[in-house]
Amino acid sequence: MAEAVRTYCASVAAASLAEFATYPLDLTKTRLQIQGEVAKKSGNVVPYRGMLGTGVGIVREEGLLRLWQGIPPALARHVIYSGSRILLYEKLRNDVFGGNKQDIFPLWKSALCGMTSGMISQWLASPTDLVKVQVQMEGRQRLLGEPARINGAWDAFKQIMRSGGIRGLWKGSVPNMQRAALVNLGDLTTYDMAKQHIMANTGLPDEWPLHTLASFAAGLVAAGLGTPADVVKTRVMNQPTDADGKGLYYKSSIDCLRKTVGGEGFKALYKGFLPVWIRMAPWSLTFWLSFEKIRYMVDIS
Repeated sequence: MAEAVRTYCASVAAASLAEFATYPLDLTKTRLQIQGEVAKKSGNVVPYRGMLGTGVGIVREEGLLRLWQGIPPALARHVIYSGSRILLYEKLRNDVFGGNKQDIFPLWKSALCGMTSGMISQWLASPTDLVKVQVQMEGRQRLLGEPARINGAWDAFKQIMRSGGIRGLWKGSVPNMQRAALVNLGDLTTYDMAKQHIMANTGLPDEWPLHTLASFAAGLVAAGLGTPADVVKTRVMNQPTDADGKGLYYKSSIDCLRKTVGGEGFKALYKGFLPVWIRMAPWSLTFWLSFEKIRYMVDIS
């Protein structure tokens, strides 16, 4: 039990550090993913094009600190999500599938552990993700001349509760879980498998050069698998709802996927891929290096 608590705390600390360092890229990615939808609904010409233009525009028109708009719920999310996903993955890997008794853990088992732990952890953390997305998009809402919907994270939480009740906090949880399954398939599974195979084939010790190589592979695969689901998740979460808490634009994640591809083309599913990947790479690097170091410092096996 004590080691499980230390593992949970180590993963939360490492994730919080990585989140704060790379958060501006997450905000840029979210704005990119929604801009085609905004143009379609409003008929306005979208002023931002590409990652650099979006980031520069946010700083110029909203201020430098707006690059960290929504960081409190993002950090709160990692208290739930990151701690749970690592702990669940290791429990499934070692206690259910006996991974600690094998030299090389089979890929299919690692994939199943990664997807399962990601989905469960994301479901638990989905309300914080919903608040974060709505806060991130509020600056964009005001720049388009539309009335403000919320005033900060706490106000967003209260309005969600007022309009949809407890169930409203899990709006978009299905595409969120789908995204988490794919991201963790790319992140946890790739990191675990890459680390094992690099150690087995090169003789590199379990130190930072090995962790760097494995984390780079994990970030690339996670971005490639997770971006389409991330676009759908962002749009479903950002849409307004009626009095019953039902989305006004999309009925479900499948409906959002169909309308996005039908209205904007398949490439729309990879809007924000560059900032996703650019963020995933340093995020994974910062997280895994920090996590491995903290584990070593607090004597976690």
